[in-house]
Amino acid sequence: MQNVSAIRVLDAIKALAFIGDLSMGQPTDHSPRTGWLAARLAQEAGLDDAQCGVVKEVSLLRWSGCTANAAGFSDWLGDDIGSRAAMLAMRPDWTGTDESAEQVGAAIMPLAQVHCEVSGEVAHMLGLPAGTQEALRRIFESWDGGGFPERRAGRDVPAEVFMVGVAGDLEILSRVYGLEKAQLLIAQKAGRQYPTELARLASARAAVWLRELDDPAAQQHADSASSEALQLVSAPEIVADVIDLKLPWMAGYSRRVAQAAGACCARLGMSDEATRCTYMAGLLHGMGRMAVPNAIWNTAGELSRAAWEKVRLVPYWTARAGKQIEGLSRESEIASFAYERLDGSGYFRGSAGAAIGREARVLAVAAAWVALRSDRPWRAALSAAQAAALLDEQARAGRFDREVVNATVCAEVDDFPVSSERARSAKAGLLSPREVEVLKHISLGASNKEAARMLGLSLSTIRTHVESVFRKLECTTRAAATLKASALGYI
Repeated sequence: MQNVSAIRVLDAIKALAFIGDLSMGQPTDHSPRTGWLAARLAQEAGLDDAQCGVVKEVSLLRWSGCTANAAGFSDWLGDDIGSRAAMLAMRPDWTGTDESAEQVGAAIMPLAQVHCEVSGEVAHMLGLPAGTQEALRRIFESWDGGGFPERRAGRDVPAEVFMVGVAGDLEILSRVYGLEKAQLLIAQKAGRQYPTELARLASARAAVWLRELDDPAAQQHADSASSEALQLVSAPEIVADVIDLKLPWMAGYSRRVAQAAGACCARLGMSDEATRCTYMAGLLHGMGRMAVPNAIWNTAGELSRAAWEKVRLVPYWTARAGKQIEGLSRESEIASFAYERLDGSGYFRGSAGAAIGREARVLAVAAAWVALRSDRPWRAALSAAQAAALLDEQARAGRFDREVVNATVCAEVDDFPVSSERARSAKAGLLSPREVEVLKHISLGASNKEAARMLGLSLSTIRTHVESVFRKLECTTRAAATLKASALGYI
């Protein structure tokens, strides 16, 4: 089956914006609203059409690297979502610690580096202009040189970075505190975070723009004004890879679920369209996972009621994504059924029986099958026989479709057609077998010392391999290496 995975770049970007907003603790229309405001600001500031296009793209993708440093924020502050929401709202005590400004800056620096490198790489993979890629790699730089990760200043930073920075602050701060206080806070950052003239222009136009933004026609106009690049097609697997970066031990999970679901559909003789939609749903089914802090996902034992409620709403958020991304509405709807069960014991709807379509039944089994056969922080991966036995038990209990379980267990996932580009890339031989082995371990969250122990190699040898992998993949962080390696078929 040809072009089993191809979506408009615009739809991929909308999905990534949705994921980013959830990850940063923002309403799911924050990035589109920021894009609209940033475009108006860019026009008023005299930027040309190409620069205005970059501004829109950067606004939607500026949080595309936030899944990659979620683990770092979680390790540092406990709640990767709440802490970043407080940071964006400029709350004085947003870290919840007694750390000095210097200590906070030192902690943020590597997290900003990860974020910027991944965001820039995402734009590159989507085929967006060099200007968009560059702005995303500098998105946390500031006008006075006090930003991250390279401490660039003034005109050494793309102008689009400042446009998006001001617009993002205006959208968040006016929503959290009201327009008057937002204008005061933006004035405080003027001359430091962004040029004073730009801050003044935004504040002067803010009231009118915010009123206009509440007009539904504003968002419709924003979509219709999309550049030609956004109408091209791209591989949706990049969305899955960004989703999985949130938890290091989830690397490659969504791709494997999609392939298992696609292979099952093929074995069951389902139509090409049904197979395509189910495969896509497998890639997207983890979008709602972004709304749950990493600390909850890393919990080994029973969850509290409050924590469980957050988990239960994961497929709800996935369904919400479909409401905002017209081009992925059908696939997102199927994806939101990933945790429903035929006996009504699933979530979030509690659907049962005929209310769960065949595609959704396949996806539910595929997600369970891959999860059971994957390592988790609290348990080792089950063997194929053990996983099959558990799924069979669930089918006998009426939770899974028995025919689907049998087809999933029997289907050879590698028989499902994935993009030929990915298959060719995996065989290109860019990395040596040992480098691939090391990369697989570190991409799943292992430290150099842990990888050395598991592979029976010295720590210095592991470091040498990691440095070689980074050099060959042209990246400097593990998250970016994981993203690139997944796209190339290594993990």
